[in-house]
Amino acid sequence: MAEHPFLGRRGFLLGGAAVGAGALLAGCTSNTPANSESNAPVANAGNNAQPGKPITIGFSAPAADHGWIAAITKNAKAQAQKFSEVKFNATEGTNDVNQQISQVETLINAKVDVLVILPFDGKALTAVGQQAMDAGIPVINLDRIFDTPLAYRTWIGGDNYRMGVNAGNYIAAELKKKNVANPIIGEVAGIDSLPLTQERSKGFKDALGRAGFQVGPRVSAQFTSESGEQQTANLLQGAPKLDALWNHDDDQGIGVNAAIDTAGRKEFIMVGGAGSKNMMNLIKADSSPIKATVLYSPSMASTAVALARLLGQGKGIGDLAEHDIPAEITTYSAVVTKENVDQYLDVGFDS
Repeated sequence: MAEHPFLGRRGFLLGGAAVGAGALLAGCTSNTPANSESNAPVANAGNNAQPGKPITIGFSAPAADHGWIAAITKNAKAQAQKFSEVKFNATEGTNDVNQQISQVETLINAKVDVLVILPFDGKALTAVGQQAMDAGIPVINLDRIFDTPLAYRTWIGGDNYRMGVNAGNYIAAELKKKNVANPIIGEVAGIDSLPLTQERSKGFKDALGRAGFQVGPRVSAQFTSESGEQQTANLLQGAPKLDALWNHDDDQGIGVNAAIDTAGRKEFIMVGGAGSKNMMNLIKADSSPIKATVLYSPSMASTAVALARLLGQGKGIGDLAEHDIPAEITTYSAVVTKENVDQYLDVGFDS
């Protein structure tokens, strides 16, 4: 089943028709007659698709200086436009922490009903997130997490560790299919000082270790095309033979691919990260080393806005038995390959 940009693969009803999990909940019932006694909670899809009370959602994110962040803002705006009763108040994206704090404070003073915040720096914006919560404005903390759950009502984001695990599992399985012994496996990481990069690398190392493999030549880029090209060129120069390569980020992957093309290297398989449309098209063409990418999809911004709408209207997720929106939602890092790429093109973003 294809992942809907704002429902996700489990099909939670956030503001449209329920699919997937909803169908399962409707169909997987017991043989107990409907009128028998039961204290078990029952999930009910409800009527979340219908317009509710008018609300204003405030939105703040970093500057759209690369494809993934640009898609975050684009997806959030597009999702808000699907709801006739929602007014979307977005600030101008900035990578200046103090400016973002000031922008969020402006939204608080404007008394928006709900805030969706992707902080440039989660730790630095924790206090203003808590300020909003203390003012009675529920906060959806998007991806880069605040230091305390007191600063948000719900966090939604990706799974960096599982990104690494799934990339490692895919590479290990492909190499074992080819009976490759003692493979040389490279890694082009993102910014090493960031916890997200550390988590991705740990997941990758752990998965390869379980398969009896290990990470070989490794470089750290900066999530940009330029750094990806330079660092990959260095890696390739120092590794005359590779069997596989994982690049953490599809934005920097443009440069990674350029370095591979320049070097004329085709002897290895490559896996990307995040799920850009560019990489998905290369996977579909199947004429380059790139064979897969592991999702860290900006579609999470669409879900964040849909959740904000429900919070502002006092609703829960229809396909869950619980009455309230969960405190945390982690998206899944699916592996996109030639076999399933058509299912995921709708959530691909432009690098």
